[in-house]
Amino acid sequence: MGLLSGLSSLGLGNLENAEIYDKHEDTKNLSGVVGAPVREQDMLFDKTYTCPVCDREFKSKTVRAGKARLIGTDRDLRPRYENIDLLKYDTIVCPHCGYAALSRYFKYMTSMQLRQIRAGICANYHPRSYDGEIYSYDEALERYKLTLANAIVKRAKPSERAYICLKSGWLLRGRAESLKENEPDFEKKKAEYKEMEKEYLKNALEGFLAARQTESFPMCGMDETTVDYLIAMLSMEFGQDDLALKLVGNIIVSKTANSRMKDKAREAKEIIMKKMKEGQNG
Repeated sequence: MGLLSGLSSLGLGNLENAEIYDKHEDTKNLSGVVGAPVREQDMLFDKTYTCPVCDREFKSKTVRAGKARLIGTDRDLRPRYENIDLLKYDTIVCPHCGYAALSRYFKYMTSMQLRQIRAGICANYHPRSYDGEIYSYDEALERYKLTLANAIVKRAKPSERAYICLKSGWLLRGRAESLKENEPDFEKKKAEYKEMEKEYLKNALEGFLAARQTESFPMCGMDETTVDYLIAMLSMEFGQDDLALKLVGNIIVSKTANSRMKDKAREAKEIIMKKMKEGQNG
């Protein structure tokens, strides 16, 4: 299954194989139960945007500031929040023309990119709306695929394409974690999502390695230390242990890395060294 498979339903089949709750209003109304858990939809509101490509207004679901509580991060920095997966809401999609981008990139493009999107996306796009109270994982994944297709068409920097792939992989991890063991084909679906996650993360690694050589920092809002740590974790995932070990070693001795990142790098170094030793003994 390709990273952009399913875009044919949006009229963009030719791109499927492209290379890559407010406090004042709500707590008394939650079933009348004090301390009732906040639902995902209670954290969202419909924000109005003006599309920079077709100049039409539309609404996109956005997380209310301060509503989501971070409960931790995975080793590769994927954030986890209580009662919501913020990754589902980081793409902005114009339902009229098909322009899509991560929120940090939505307003920005060159005149050449504008022409490329109009020709490569808008001319073929089948209008699609997302009208539920929340975005399902499947809808969110479709939105990421459209975002990646836009990035390819407009020839975005490797870092932007890599960041989309990274977040798509993280989204698929969340999708797999949301599965219930009593669902039909639980194991099959879990394996499929894991395989799809790996494909996206592999492409993220490729893009960040390219960006590391050609782009300046900050990159996707991340400083050099964060990007190098991220590359190290992705490298370890795909068997490039020597590169991973070199990068975390550089972070440990860095004069600019903060103590939190140094601690993460030390933990990662132990894992990598153990993995390499087991590989030698095996």
